[in-house]
Amino acid sequence: MGHRFAEIAFTDTVKSVQEAMGSRRSYARLEDAPEPASHVLGPREAGFIGERDSLYMATVGETGWPYIQHRGGPPGFVRVLDATTLGFADFRGNRQYISVGNLMTDDRVALFFMDYANKTRLKVLGRARLVDLADARTLAKLELPGYGARVERGFLIAVEAFDWNCPQHITPRFTLAEIENVVDPLRRRIAELEAQLKSAQAQQPGASSLSPRR
Repeated sequence: MGHRFAEIAFTDTVKSVQEAMGSRRSYARLEDAPEPASHVLGPREAGFIGERDSLYMATVGETGWPYIQHRGGPPGFVRVLDATTLGFADFRGNRQYISVGNLMTDDRVALFFMDYANKTRLKVLGRARLVDLADARTLAKLELPGYGARVERGFLIAVEAFDWNCPQHITPRFTLAEIENVVDPLRRRIAELEAQLKSAQAQQPGASSLSPRR
């Protein structure tokens, strides 16, 4: 076993396209790796997943059509339970249950974890298992204390492979929390400078007629 992601994703047709486009030689080296790779999550992958507040999950239905769904929650809602297992609580949404239904006939999933701010993405291939509410012990590992959404089930995903993707063409985007982390120190500094200006003006003759400009 070499690079597990390449073994799964690089079909014969994909390889022929790579050959035609001139990238086959570089990717072939992944498959020739002497040791298994990219199938066991390490500290980098676990840390990255643990900081995410959303993911995109693809499944395939009985019609053969793929379906992509966005899943979100507080940062860390996806739990790395061990080096080959991910899990997260499934919160109640629009109740179409397309992903749930698809997984009943084909357990394969593809996950995209995005860090738009740092133009980084992690792709994970795995096999998903639905966890119903009767399995309280497993669901307890996926609970999010203080988060008000209703949990309908859980997802456990056995990791088959992962790959860090190229950062090209990822448009940086920032969450409200990320923006606040940058803006808050500026707000505090502005308040300090305004207070200093007001104090300095109060000590000047005729200070009552002066006020700081905003």
